Amino acid sequence: MASQDSMARLTAPRIFLIFLKLGLTCFGGPVAHIGFFRDEFVKRRAWLSDEAFADIVALCQFMPGPSSSQVGIALGLRQGGLAGAFAAWLGFTLPSAVLLWAFGLVMTHYGAGAASAGWLHGLGLAAVAVVAQALWSMARTLCPDLPRLAIAAVAAAMMLSGATPLMQIAALLVGALAGWLLRHRLPVPGSAGEPITRSTAAHPALVLALFAALLFGLPAMAALSGSYALHLFSSFFRVGSLVFGGGHVVLPLLESVVVPAGWVRPDAFIAGYGAAQAVPGPLFTFAAFLGSVSSQQPAGIVGAAIAVVAIFLPSFLLVVGVVPLWDRLRSVRWVRYALLGINAAVVGLLGAAFYSPLCVHSLRSLTDVAFAAAALVLLWALRTPPWLVVALAAAVGELIF
Repeated sequence: MASQDSMARLTAPRIFLIFLKLGLTCFGGPVAHIGFFRDEFVKRRAWLSDEAFADIVALCQFMPGPSSSQVGIALGLRQGGLAGAFAAWLGFTLPSAVLLWAFGLVMTHYGAGAASAGWLHGLGLAAVAVVAQALWSMARTLCPDLPRLAIAAVAAAMMLSGATPLMQIAALLVGALAGWLLRHRLPVPGSAGEPITRSTAAHPALVLALFAALLFGLPAMAALSGSYALHLFSSFFRVGSLVFGGGHVVLPLLESVVVPAGWVRPDAFIAGYGAAQAVPGPLFTFAAFLGSVSSQQPAGIVGAAIAVVAIFLPSFLLVVGVVPLWDRLRSVRWVRYALLGINAAVVGLLGAAFYSPLCVHSLRSLTDVAFAAAALVLLWALRTPPWLVVALAAAVGELIF
């Protein structure tokens, strides 16, 4: 049965509070975030179907920027228009941005200890359970037959052979081609189903034009003005526009921006990276730390705000501009066949990410395996809310690791 949330346009404050809870509890990186999102919005709130959710995930895999944040923005756009998209981004991003700003002020040497904390290891094991549940449920829905299982397996093999952003895009394109070539062995696709989004207050072409204007115009404006604040905004906007794969892929690009220019010392960069591992939410909020500890002015809370807005703004503009166009494209019949293959490939991508880095980095002993299995039992058999499983995992992890 659909929830009341799924049947009505939600207010921005309500969307903000829903995503704020996720921003406080979503540990484990992008693949874990997607698992949390699916549990919250497909399973619990019935905002959309597994198929529509997979369509959003697939689209966000094609775009530069933090994929899990983009999925959140798209979900907020769907339920509350532009205000809902902003509320979703703010709620999911605010907790980790504030924490990393605080690290920048008082804990610049905290990073080395964070990576080995017992509570953090417990959170990683809880993420294994959350993703395992989501992966199984999505596979049952999106790969119910042999052709789509084969597509998922090929996509997973491609990613495990070389987990690069280009390989990720190649796997999705292979899935699309396979879906079309195997169309005679796949069920006849129906209509596109419920739209990913509803009408927005902005024309997609204008939003995409604004994205292009900022991408190419900001460097010139920064150079002409000589303003550090504009240089900071331009540099972080460029990073958010050009990095595919999200997460840890953004780190070398950020390092190349802030360290050679002398804005952030190398040891401070490493300390902040360690701190970023200890907070929930998207890793892109590492920008808040970098903006706050800069040797230039504005730094502190103003520098953190400039850096965070700049690095996420490209994703916001791309989602708002591309998703309505994607809604129209996915209604075409041959595209629907391709989407059957793309959605199966998404399962393969998530399966590969579940194995590496999630399981490879988190499951280091039989105790870890038993811990993750216990968390899975709580989620699956006892239907314990994910946020409670996360809290218990952190507490127990601190006691035993």
